[in-house]
Amino acid sequence: MKHKFLDLPYEYSALEPYIDENTMQIHHNKHHKTYFDKFVNAIEGHSELEENPIEEILKYLEKIPEEIKQAVINNGGGYANHTFFWSILSKDKPFNPESNIGKKIIENFENYEKFKEEFSKASASVFGSGWAWLVYDKSSKKLEILKTKNQDSPLSLGKSPLIGLDIWEHAYYLKYQNKRPEYIEAFFKIINWEEVEKIFSNIKS
Repeated sequence: MKHKFLDLPYEYSALEPYIDENTMQIHHNKHHKTYFDKFVNAIEGHSELEENPIEEILKYLEKIPEEIKQAVINNGGGYANHTFFWSILSKDKPFNPESNIGKKIIENFENYEKFKEEFSKASASVFGSGWAWLVYDKSSKKLEILKTKNQDSPLSLGKSPLIGLDIWEHAYYLKYQNKRPEYIEAFFKIINWEEVEKIFSNIKS
């Protein structure tokens, strides 16, 4: 089977003070791990799903057997979304307006502050549980900000994620309680823009 539950690429305390160590441990070891385990259970015996990368599975939902489709959307989405989320978090990797993604953001949103404002508004307005995303649309060659409910993936909408913010309460409640705007503001201090640049370059190539 190709699917693996990976360790974080940094210590649980690495994002302090913006995301606390306790939240990271519970979020990764409990929530993310549960999504992974339920996804693996759902696809057991379906060799094509066991061998295909989760990103490819989520791109082609119509190929998933109907009896397990919702389980794959929910748990495969939770598995993929969290794996992606961890990868774009780091301190001291600031926004670079001269990078390719920096230039594209300025082209699409006029400047970084307007991008931040639009992304923050989208994140704050997610109803209940879900995600906010910066994605690249290959057909229009433009960046978009969008929201998805629960663990739905932008891959299923034909969009390529560049940044994703988990808006489920388990992602922030221990530290920020019901103060979602404070969590969103903190997120901008731990975006790994070097990694986002790599993702953007890979998508375009």
